[in-house]
Amino acid sequence: ITTSSQGALPVPELARRKKARALLASTSEVYGDPEVHPQPESYRGSVNPIGPRACYDEGKRCSEAFFFDYHRQYAVDVCVARIFNTYGPVLNQGDGRVVSNFVVQALRGEPITVYGEGTQTRSFCYVSDLVEGLIRLMNARDFTGPVNLGNPSEFTMLELAEVVVELTGSRSEIVHRPLPEDDPTQRQPDIRLAKERLGWAPQVSLREGLKPTIEYFREVLASGR
Repeated sequence: ITTSSQGALPVPELARRKKARALLASTSEVYGDPEVHPQPESYRGSVNPIGPRACYDEGKRCSEAFFFDYHRQYAVDVCVARIFNTYGPVLNQGDGRVVSNFVVQALRGEPITVYGEGTQTRSFCYVSDLVEGLIRLMNARDFTGPVNLGNPSEFTMLELAEVVVELTGSRSEIVHRPLPEDDPTQRQPDIRLAKERLGWAPQVSLREGLKPTIEYFREVLASGR
């Protein structure tokens, strides 16, 4: 929580001194376990402030407040991107993200761990699409956001696991574990604002993006890195 909140504070202060534009990489987690679906930027979220995910959720919400306070009080040029699940090559195999978890488990022939019934949904954006969105946001000098950057194509965790098994050619079985506390049941970005203000929308489908991601992890595991 210190990293997400206090760690963000020097950034708009530096931008104020240097008269620079500062971008905050915020997150879809500011919406918590949403009661509105898909999630537009106007939705204020449903976050448990004392739950196990609060350190990240509330830390990012706090960092957004920092940035907008500097914008209002000092006219600092800021912009805020609310980033939804992003994946691609060079992910850390031990970072705990669902795509890297599933791919590594499948390539190792280990059981693929799905929490709950696997009906909770996520939307997966390939890294090149996200980078393009961030560049367009930084270049939109009259636009602060916040703006959702993510792929609106929605998949259940079970669907993702099945696609990973298929594309890796794995014989891994899918096993179910208890659902973690405060795990969001739905996650899908409303990207109408990004389309309108940035002319941006994702181009890479989940299957297209998973192929180079899988090959990257296959090389990593083969090399023993």
